[in-house]
Amino acid sequence: MSAFIKQLRKKQHMTQEFLASELGLSRPTYIQIERGERDLTVREAAKLAEIFGLPLEDFLNGRDSAMTAEIREEAPAYRVEKPQVRISVPRKNIEKFKEVLLYILSKVGGKPNIGETVLYKLLYFIDFDYYEKFEEQLIGATYIKNHFGPTPVEFKAIVEDMIRKGEIERVRSKFFNHPQTKYLAVRPPDLTKLKDARELQHIEEVLARLSDKNAAELSAYSHEDVPWIVAEENKALDYEAVFYRTPKTSVRNYAGPN
Repeated sequence: MSAFIKQLRKKQHMTQEFLASELGLSRPTYIQIERGERDLTVREAAKLAEIFGLPLEDFLNGRDSAMTAEIREEAPAYRVEKPQVRISVPRKNIEKFKEVLLYILSKVGGKPNIGETVLYKLLYFIDFDYYEKFEEQLIGATYIKNHFGPTPVEFKAIVEDMIRKGEIERVRSKFFNHPQTKYLAVRPPDLTKLKDARELQHIEEVLARLSDKNAAELSAYSHEDVPWIVAEENKALDYEAVFYRTPKTSVRNYAGPN
């Protein structure tokens, strides 16, 4: 556990002083935790899990699925034809992911509620709502199910790459006394990476509908979405499940023209 905590702290560029302050400990006492000389209390473990953005169970078991993500392009998307059903199998599009993230940050990143967890949910609904409406991928990222809702596996690896390249900056802050990780866009998004105006309009619609919600509200909303409900814990959410959504989260008009 001590090595895992140290690994998470360095991965997220946090200082020992910062975590000690968040836990209400002195730095020497915190150092004892990283050296394995002092066990965490239940409260301290829950606080660290929250700071690192992990479900408590994953934190206690030393699991951070996002840390295993690699930045790589996969095979092109392909279509599988079934009777009366058109399926577009999503593929990861790293460059588009970056530009969509930059666009989100340029539009709503300055809002006090837009921390890392909210970004996870905005990206999720941008991806899954687009797939429901148009049966095509927009980004096509992989989202896993955890306690806080859908989490894009590629996010941390892509963000670290963007920080190294000077495209975004990470800022530690608080939102209603809760630790919050925010990101600031350093350069404007390259909208030529989007396929067409329909994709941009869709992103705008999702931001207008959801970007004022806080992390707890968006997590609760995502827990009502069928792709999250039917997925196994820590497994990828199935894009095809959007076609079984209830009216609560569905964004497609299935009635068609009169």
